[in-house]
Amino acid sequence: MVTTTTPPIEKGRRAKGAARPGDRVFLGLSRGSGITLLVIMAAIAGFLTYRAILAISQDSTNFFTTFEWNPAGSPPVFGIAVLAFGTVVSSIIAMVIAVPVAIGIALFISHYAPRKLAKPLAYVVDLLAAVPSIIYGLWGAIFLVPYLDGLNKWLDEYFGWTYIFDKASDGVARNMFTVGILLAIMILPIITNVTREVFLQVPKMHEEAALALGATRWEVIRMSVLPFGRSGIISASMLGLGRALGETMAVAVVLSPSFVLSGHLLDPGGGTFAQNIAAKFNEANEFGRDALIASGLVLFVITLLVNGAARWIIARRKEYSGANA
Repeated sequence: MVTTTTPPIEKGRRAKGAARPGDRVFLGLSRGSGITLLVIMAAIAGFLTYRAILAISQDSTNFFTTFEWNPAGSPPVFGIAVLAFGTVVSSIIAMVIAVPVAIGIALFISHYAPRKLAKPLAYVVDLLAAVPSIIYGLWGAIFLVPYLDGLNKWLDEYFGWTYIFDKASDGVARNMFTVGILLAIMILPIITNVTREVFLQVPKMHEEAALALGATRWEVIRMSVLPFGRSGIISASMLGLGRALGETMAVAVVLSPSFVLSGHLLDPGGGTFAQNIAAKFNEANEFGRDALIASGLVLFVITLLVNGAARWIIARRKEYSGANA
């Protein structure tokens, strides 16, 4: 009696062929999802561009340099100079404050705090990320603004020579500096959560090898944890920056908007794209809404540029990805 056995290579080919329908389905779904996303983005960009062209073509001034917003006037006058300045400045303030603090909290939770403390602390940070924007705005208007008045006076007294902290006009602390602090508090949980998860993925062998060579805990973090998590820190920061750029309700509640461009961060006034859209959309006519959509297009482009720059920074050097860590 002769028995035949199927060679292992043939079995592998059959198994591979049997899995092909599922692979095709998964490939088709993945490709379709990617194409759908691109179509949606293109549709959004096309809609914003079309409505923006309708508005900008009737603007009697320069859309990018005008310090006024009156699309209902005759002739219509509106520009984004103040809005662009306020959006960028408030986001920079938020990032300068939030990123170092978030990295410190993430390091404490992942490498310093005992497990009994780390888990509740991580849970609290997760809860902060779920708080609605309007709650942050109400808290900022009722609690943060009055208590920052003393800090504004202190900064004006001791750092007024820097110009940016020179308080040129009196008023409550409804200014870009307060908005930046509020945005920093809002984006802090997002950056902390992502950064913490990246730090927890650092290979334990790398840390143990550094400790075996006599490195201190800070040297382990500096040589093993931070290089490995660099791409994660950048990604987390960009997520936080995206929220800071597009934050609406919290900024609208705290800020006293005005179309006066001032480098004094402690002076009341200023504005952002999202805050201006939220404040003026209901009262605007059809042409005024087109003007607001034009400003939204600028914010859309800024967001795309920020995310593209982040991807370029991560890909610019291979070691940023943590693959060689």
